[in-house]
Amino acid sequence: MAAARFRVEGKVQGVWFRASTREQAGALGLSGHARNLDDGRVEVLAVGEADAIDALETWLRHGPPLARVTSVQREPADEQGAGPGFTIG
Repeated sequence: MAAARFRVEGKVQGVWFRASTREQAGALGLSGHARNLDDGRVEVLAVGEADAIDALETWLRHGPPLARVTSVQREPADEQGAGPGFTIG
């Protein structure tokens, strides 16, 4: 199992970004979460197969139709931070 933490910047709150991320992650078989941050970014923790995490990263760079992503930062993460499934908060 691999794990990565993403911080997505731009117009990513109030545009169905987290719910859409959950759908994408589920389709890719990933667990983790997507959470709004106080500074306007969205944090995404993804745990699963490395190829699936890479595919999610590609999707995060565009997001859902109403989003306007300006930056995606990726860092290694501890897979212990994710429970079962993919949650939003």
